[in-house]
Amino acid sequence: MQILLQEPSFDAGALLNAFTAGAGNIGAVVSFTGVVRDHPQTPLTAMEIEHYPGMTERALEEIAKSAAQRWSLGDVLVVHRFGRLTPGEQIMMVAAAAPHRRDAFDAADFLMDYLKSRAPFWKREITAQGPQWVQANPQDEDALARWSKD
Repeated sequence: MQILLQEPSFDAGALLNAFTAGAGNIGAVVSFTGVVRDHPQTPLTAMEIEHYPGMTERALEEIAKSAAQRWSLGDVLVVHRFGRLTPGEQIMMVAAAAPHRRDAFDAADFLMDYLKSRAPFWKREITAQGPQWVQANPQDEDALARWSKD
């Protein structure tokens, strides 16, 4: 399990290649890379992401451990950036490796839902109208709720 919390950008391809190197018992790897999305109605200048060092790493590790306990996984990778990011920049990446594809898909989806809704990051969008903290999204909570049904 690898958890990376960092300010600089990352090379998703290189991380994925390193993640899969030598994984002979793995039949599937599913990855997702998120980018900062612009808003056509209110163009985004930047997004500022804050976190509490130590607490955030522990929370990301717990989310990854939860995925590993729910599915038969060979490995998990979570990368999340903080600091000032502009539209189009990579913000995060998850990868789940498993002997079978369904476990890899489900684990990656689970990781995304939990990172989006429960990871302790505070995001502020900067637009021409000024800064505004990003509020919780009801659709994200709905996505998260489906995992409690299992």
